[in-house]
Amino acid sequence: MRTAHTALREASLALIAILVLGATSARLVSGQSQTATADKPVRIEESVQPRSVLPSDPGDDYFRSIYRDFYNSYKLGPEDQIALRIQGQPDYSIESATISPVGRIFHPLLGELDVAGMTVPKLKERLTLELSQFIIDPKISLSLLSANSAKIGVIGDVSHPGVVVMARPMTVLDAISASGGVSDTGSKSNVTVLRQMGAGRSLIKNVNLKRILEGKAEPEENITLQAGDTIIVHGNTRKKISSFTSLLGFGHFLGFIRGL
Repeated sequence: MRTAHTALREASLALIAILVLGATSARLVSGQSQTATADKPVRIEESVQPRSVLPSDPGDDYFRSIYRDFYNSYKLGPEDQIALRIQGQPDYSIESATISPVGRIFHPLLGELDVAGMTVPKLKERLTLELSQFIIDPKISLSLLSANSAKIGVIGDVSHPGVVVMARPMTVLDAISASGGVSDTGSKSNVTVLRQMGAGRSLIKNVNLKRILEGKAEPEENITLQAGDTIIVHGNTRKKISSFTSLLGFGHFLGFIRGL
């Protein structure tokens, strides 16, 4: 006989599959990305409707805060795409530019610019200052169109829920530590890793972080993460995986983490 836990697990898997399929389909319709060449600075590219990496309707306030924090702290790198618009200056606006493998873009007024390692707000400040030498009081809008670094989602009862960029190989413990650790309301023995397998399929892995921290776990229990994984730290009360899958915007968040 199936237990209530088994039924909940199967229902969650079905819901996640539906949500991921929806996010994947939306991405496939949105268009194709562009890539840079290794030996040339990136030039201005045409784009009919450049789309910010942040959704116009992120859904639940929980995810809206996560996207905002990611946007403000994310450091640009090769293959990321940005858009620069200057009010009243279409000739000097860039609808879509891919950062080259050496971390540069090209602007017709400023020439080659090293932008890798800068956040979007910092780059906007720099461009405003440098463009003011050529344009009186430039009004700049800078958007991150595509963030192509490997990402991990960490949500639930952690100090700082959000997106962790994988600058190196990471385990479950590494990602949770990078998110400030388990909060006072979180359960160290009840952690879930959602791994998107493609074709709308997801794999759920349960992790007992308490055993890892106490040195009682086998090495393989501290799972090595893959780009696109999402970690959910459950609460000590009644919060289960279904509490997060029911949040408006959860499906888009999974797609965002996977880069769809």
